[in-house]
Amino acid sequence: MVPARLQRLEHHSDGRVGIFVAAGFRSRLLGLAFLRDVPHTQALLIPRCSSVHTFGMRFELDVTFLDADGRKLRTAWDVPPGRIVRHRGAAAVLERRSFASSRARDES
Repeated sequence: MVPARLQRLEHHSDGRVGIFVAAGFRSRLLGLAFLRDVPHTQALLIPRCSSVHTFGMRFELDVTFLDADGRKLRTAWDVPPGRIVRHRGAAAVLERRSFASSRARDES
């Protein structure tokens, strides 16, 4: 189930992953923080961004840094809460629940 906070954002889908766009100040600041659960099939795109924090996260994130054309520059896998990750020159960031975090939840 998609959290209500994300449902208010612009949304795109490629058939496999739903991508919510954090364009406003509040949605960019909060990202996925403080949410109890986010399906791995949902992601948050933060345009005009080259660093993110995971303060307030309740699960690990996979963070993908994108260039201006949307191509992947680097992915930081399984980023735990309380961290800052960055990639100089990134034009956007795509955040989603980590595969490891999703597997742990599904196995419990």
